Amino acid sequence: MGPFMLHPLSNGQALRLWRDVGLAQVRNAEPDLSLRQMTILLTIYMEPPPHTVRGLAAKLKVSKPVITRALDAMGKLELVTRRRDEKDLRNVLIQRTVKGSLYLERLADLVSATSKEI
Repeated sequence: MGPFMLHPLSNGQALRLWRDVGLAQVRNAEPDLSLRQMTILLTIYMEPPPHTVRGLAAKLKVSKPVITRALDAMGKLELVTRRRDEKDLRNVLIQRTVKGSLYLERLADLVSATSKEI
């Protein structure tokens, strides 16, 4: 069980939670992220750095262009930044931002609050 749940959710409850959180996100002023972008963002913030395009692609079993496109979109929203690895110029390091941390903190609050309603 996750840190927010005292009891497991039924399939119907889990899907209702996902829908309700998604609906709340659609209604608020937060940027809309695709499922792919959200998964990449959560991976960057929930797993210890360093994160590279190559490493994320391998971990998530997707191509490097998939990661790059998602990072382009999230970079425009200032949720992550990228820079060349000075030790290995072939690598692009992905870095967390304050704006990205706050975005995920608000999302966690939303999920927590919504789960209490189910």
